[in-house]
Amino acid sequence: MDADRRIAAVEEVPEESTLLVTLRPVDADAVDDGEGDVGESDDGRPEAEAILTRAVGEVAAFRNYCQHWTDVRLDKDDGAFVRNGEVFCQKHGATFEADSGYCNFGPCEGAVLETVDVTVDGGAVYLTDDAYEFVRLGPAQRDGDAGDSRIDFTGN
Repeated sequence: MDADRRIAAVEEVPEESTLLVTLRPVDADAVDDGEGDVGESDDGRPEAEAILTRAVGEVAAFRNYCQHWTDVRLDKDDGAFVRNGEVFCQKHGATFEADSGYCNFGPCEGAVLETVDVTVDGGAVYLTDDAYEFVRLGPAQRDGDAGDSRIDFTGN
């Protein structure tokens, strides 16, 4: 696998939370500024966030925004709330299956999180989605609160 596309070791992806990473879209027009996970690098190129989950034993990755209101990030750089194989939107109480991204409860029930293709090889997670380049672990750079206000339905 290409070392530039290595995201993290599998053991760095938590089972009861998410790992937040920043990606750069190959096509800058492919991202919508209205999505809460979009920021901008120092050179003005757009950045997008993805969350990695390992809640059901397999590593999966999704863009870091809720399907109900796309300006709401699921992981605000402190790990999304994950329980029983489901990722929670702390603003709306929606739950998404950690392996498929399918919303099985909440205002966006039936919607699916946008998948980012990754693969595990030799104990590491690699970005295999040709639409993105790996930038770094952690959040995209952004101005303002970018959908960080929340009503917490998880009891945290």
